[in-house]
Amino acid sequence: MPIETPSQEWNSSRYDKNARFVSDLGEPLVDLLDPQPGERILDLACGDGALTEKIIARGAEVVGVDGSADMVAAARKRAIDARVVDAYHLAFAPEFDAVFSNAALHWMKRDPDAVIQGVRRALKPKGRFVAEMGGHGNVAAITVALCATIEKYGAKGEAMIPWYFPSVDEYRQRLEGAGFCTEYIELIPRPTALPTGMRGWLETFVIPFTNSLPHEARANFLDEVTERLRPVLCDASGHWTADYVRLRFQARLSSD
Repeated sequence: MPIETPSQEWNSSRYDKNARFVSDLGEPLVDLLDPQPGERILDLACGDGALTEKIIARGAEVVGVDGSADMVAAARKRAIDARVVDAYHLAFAPEFDAVFSNAALHWMKRDPDAVIQGVRRALKPKGRFVAEMGGHGNVAAITVALCATIEKYGAKGEAMIPWYFPSVDEYRQRLEGAGFCTEYIELIPRPTALPTGMRGWLETFVIPFTNSLPHEARANFLDEVTERLRPVLCDASGHWTADYVRLRFQARLSSD
């Protein structure tokens, strides 16, 4: 989804190669959503539609939205009603029984409250908001390595961080401030195996860092970050694990 510049760029082929685990690990969130036949559901930041398909398979009618035209095109190839929409400016009427979002809200750093308000407007009375995002402590080691390395290139590391990883209390306050009742919210530590290693993960998810550098410096930057992380996130067999912590919640809109 759109964030501050230099912004993250999404490529559906690269995502499928390096990050298919994101949608695979999102299936428990579909279970929490528990979509019912005939329900109308908004999939916020649907990506290439892999999880959207699973919601549709349970009988719900789903509209998918994403800020990336490339991801929307990939979702449409799955015959999904997918649309390019800015998450900060959701303009739906109260027409959905639920809003679903997996692994995306943490990219909406600029104005999380605007996103939540847009979700609120899109929901029918008593509609539910079910989502999972990066939570407090997510990819902490990776973030430290990125910031320490980018500062060698003259950039301020903290200012480059493109993610918003809230605590339980912080996000609950945001939800309840927008008129939601939080029925469930939890931080879930989830060390996650990286199928294409740390380099593949970095190439997919830290484009705001790499795009701030001259093109000729980017490969060296990624190599340096990878080596900083090797002692803590790579095992003796060469297998990489990312230090994920997820924030999962279900909130319901009041009937007022």
